[in-house]
Formats: sequence, C-alpha cells, structure tokens
Amino acid sequence: MTQGAGDSTGEPMDALTAVRSGMLLALHARQQPDAPALTAEDGTHTFAQLNARANQLARALRSRGVKSGEAVALICANRREFAETQAAVQRSGLRLTPINWHLQQHEIQYILENCEARAVIADARFEASVGPAASGLDAVRARFAIGGAIPGFELYEQAVAKEPAGDIPDPELGTQMLYTSGTTGKPKGVYRRAGGSTRGNGATARAIGSVLSYQAGKDAHLCTGPLYHAAPLAFSLLGPLSAGAHVVMMDGWDSEAALQLIERHGVTHTHMVPTMFHRWLSLPDDVRDKYDLSSLRVILHGAAPCPVPVKQALMDWLGPIVYEYYAATEGFGSFVSPELWLERPGTVGRPDPGQVRILDDAGEGALPGQVGRVFLKAPEQARFEYYGDAAKTREAYHEDSAYFTLGDMGYLDEDGYLFLADRSADLIISGGVNIYPAEVDAVLLTHPAVADVATIGIPNDDWGEEVRAVVVLQPEHSPSTELVADLLEHCRSHLAHYKCPRSVDFANDLPRYDTGKIYRRAVRDRYWQGRDRKI
Repeated sequence: MTQGAGDSTGEPMDALTAVRSGMLLALHARQQPDAPALTAEDGTHTFAQLNARANQLARALRSRGVKSGEAVALICANRREFAETQAAVQRSGLRLTPINWHLQQHEIQYILENCEARAVIADARFEASVGPAASGLDAVRARFAIGGAIPGFELYEQAVAKEPAGDIPDPELGTQMLYTSGTTGKPKGVYRRAGGSTRGNGATARAIGSVLSYQAGKDAHLCTGPLYHAAPLAFSLLGPLSAGAHVVMMDGWDSEAALQLIERHGVTHTHMVPTMFHRWLSLPDDVRDKYDLSSLRVILHGAAPCPVPVKQALMDWLGPIVYEYYAATEGFGSFVSPELWLERPGTVGRPDPGQVRILDDAGEGALPGQVGRVFLKAPEQARFEYYGDAAKTREAYHEDSAYFTLGDMGYLDEDGYLFLADRSADLIISGGVNIYPAEVDAVLLTHPAVADVATIGIPNDDWGEEVRAVVVLQPEHSPSTELVADLLEHCRSHLAHYKCPRSVDFANDLPRYDTGKIYRRAVRDRYWQGRDRKI
C-alpha cells in the first residue's frame, strides 16, 4: 500500500477490510511494492505503480460526476489500462462492463445504452466503432481514450496524471456486469443485485481456489484470452492480482510466443481454451522442445468442451496439470482434477448432490447415461438476471426458478459424473436421430491432416439434415479427393456410421468465439440459404 494508505478511519488496512472494499491490490502494494504485478506490451509494472494508477483513475471518474453504483463501460485490448480500470472500479463502488471489441458499432451502442453507462473508457484502436457508438449518449459523463485520440474523448493519460496517487480514503467494493450472447439475439447483461456473488456454486469455486493456491510475489499467471470475457477476467486477472501474483498478458494468441513467455517469466499458472491446446500440439516437436516449461503447475480450462484425445495428448506432454471446470458467466457447475479425469476421460467433474439436473425433452429427470438438457442449481440469494430482459431471464430458469440452463446437453453417469454432449442449438437431427457435432469434431481432430473442424447439419430432403464436416487443413496438406476419402474412413473407423459425415468441405479458417467455441451458425448459414427452414 502506498504511503498514508488506510481505511476510512486512517488506520492501516487489514486483509478483511481490503477484500470488502476492493483494495486487495493496495494491500499487496504495501506488502510487496516493487514486486511485478503486470507485464504487458509496454513493459512490467509493479504493485505500487498499478495501485497508484488505479487511485488516480478512481479520482478522475469521481471528479467528472460518476457515482457509486453507476456503470463504467470498457472497450480495451489486453493492456495495462484494462487492469487499472478494473482496479479503480473495484474500489469505487462502480459497476464495470467490459465490451467485446469485435462487436459491430450498433451492438456496442446497444450495450452502452443497456448497461446505462455513465463513463466510457476506450482503446483508440477501436475508434471506428466505439466513437460513433458513444457519441450520442447524453448520460455519459466521462469519456477517456487510451493510446491515442477519439473525437469527443479526453486523453486517458492526461486525465489520470492530474489526480493524486495516494489511496482513496473511502473505498467501496464495486462489481461487474458482463454481457453474454448466444448464437442469436441481442447480448444479455448478467446482473446480480448488490452483494451477489458471480461465482455461483461455492464448493466449486473453493475447489478451484485450492488448486490455484498462488504464492504472492513468486507465482506468475499467463493471460492468454481477451479480458472482456468472463473466464480470463476472473481467472487471469482478478484471481492472480488479488493473490499477489504476477500477470503476464498476451494481446492475442500465438502458440510459440506463449511457450516463450512461460519460460521467460517462470509462469506457474495459465487459463486456456481447447483450440489453444490443439495448436500447441500441432507445433513441430523441435519447437515444443526448445522451451523450458518446468515452472508450469496449473493449466485451467473450461468455456468449451475439450476433445478427449486432445486433452490426453496435452497431459502426455506436460503431465497431469490440466484442471477443468464447467461454468459460464451465469454460474458454476462442476470441477475435475486431472487425476479424476484420467480415470473417467471426458468428464467435467462430479457435481455436489443436487447441483446439476438433467431433464429430457418432456422436462422429466433423465436416467443415468441418458442425454438431456443440463440445468444448474441457482444460488439461494442474488440469483442472476438478464439486465432489463425479463423474458430472457424466465427462459433461462426452470419452472420453479431453482435451476437454470446454459443450453448445454449432457448426462450423468451411474456414479454422478457429468459428461457434456454439445450445445442444444448445435444438435443435428438426421432421420429423427440426434447427432452431436462435437463428437465428430473430436474424432476428426485426431487425423494428422486436420488443423480445425466444424461439423454441421446441412439440408437433406429425405432425412431433414445430413452431416457434413468443414475442415481446415494443416499447412503441409492440400485438399484432394483422396484426402476426403481418408477423412471419411477415419470417421467410420471410430464412430457409428450414422454419425459420420457424408461429405467434407475445406475452408481456410473457421469462425470461433473467444471462448474457443465454434460459431457453427455462421458456418451453416450458406448451406441453408434459400430454404424455408432455418436451423
């Protein structure tokens, strides 16, 4: 903590007060002021430096009339200012909404209006969409531009530099409201009333915390994903910084660069998505063997299902250090250690009794091993709602409001272990039979020619849909009729024939969400053009 820091009484702040007021960063700034807190493209910043900047930004927002309980919208790449804004909001009683900078102007404007933003902090590299989106919002009292100019915005550096750097005397714990959007519809703000936890299932959160077990001033976390997304924000920024660990930011994924950063900074923890696993495993052996990865103790992943062969191959290479959770912005479901996963490959863990329910199409409880829709138990208090959208909130919850669904399909085995099949929206129904494309993807990814794949349902006048695979090839392979035949035979040797693609198309790349999930609707759309039925 910087000189003179304390709580509202002027006394030094203890750990409990720091947690309650969002000032854990300040606590670490006192205990280890010169320890690295954050490394980004502009260099490494200590806990004292990051804490001081958060205080300056908090004052800059206050001086422009942004009050406790109001929203700050942040459109920013993985850079130092993202962490500064998050820390400033957390200690100012404000509500942070990070916005996906890939969105179109009208989508960004919708979120700015829907979250009721009173401050907008934006990266100048996204000026083309952010500037027009924010320009007409009369309720916004503060507009700061990071790394360059945006018309109508103050320069972030100038606004921050004018303010005192000492800790604010009356810190108040802030919150956040992230937006999630499925394959259709407007983005939805996941909102909890004051005091509501974003963690959902406490037992699962405690299990993850026990595994992470950061050592302040010693451990380092590699942030591989965009911080506007819930998982990287929670696991790759909030978690490690709150524990006094060093966060090493990547501004975009690069397979070999990630290995370099792990070796250079002695990275102990990271959070990844399965596509990153596959890209690591696709590197030549001589590239993977160049780097010392012995510091790495924990790889955490969730967000998207991981094909069993990919996860197995990763642990064959790096050892049993891969931990998985099943969760979303709305809440937690389960968690599995590498040891348990190796005993039951493919499971996402054994939820606490009553935490997960599987319901069939009739809304009845499914039998063990029977695939149905997955419902998670809602917390007793501070349940999430979709901000300003009562209809979407009602759709997410089951009839008694005790459980909610993320739209996933899966089953519980005889011993209560949860296995995911796919998203209900991605289901292929061919001749009345359910086919889960993720299962086909997992098989095709084991073929040495395949770099990426999206299995989809395309129109078939007799069967309704038929299975087709859209494949991205590894650089050393080229499309050919012989390769198509080989890929189809590869599927037939590993899958029931009704699940296998009837044909294969090739593509240069595939659209994916930042969670790693394939955006299948975008892949399917061209096959359904001109059809009355749209899946």
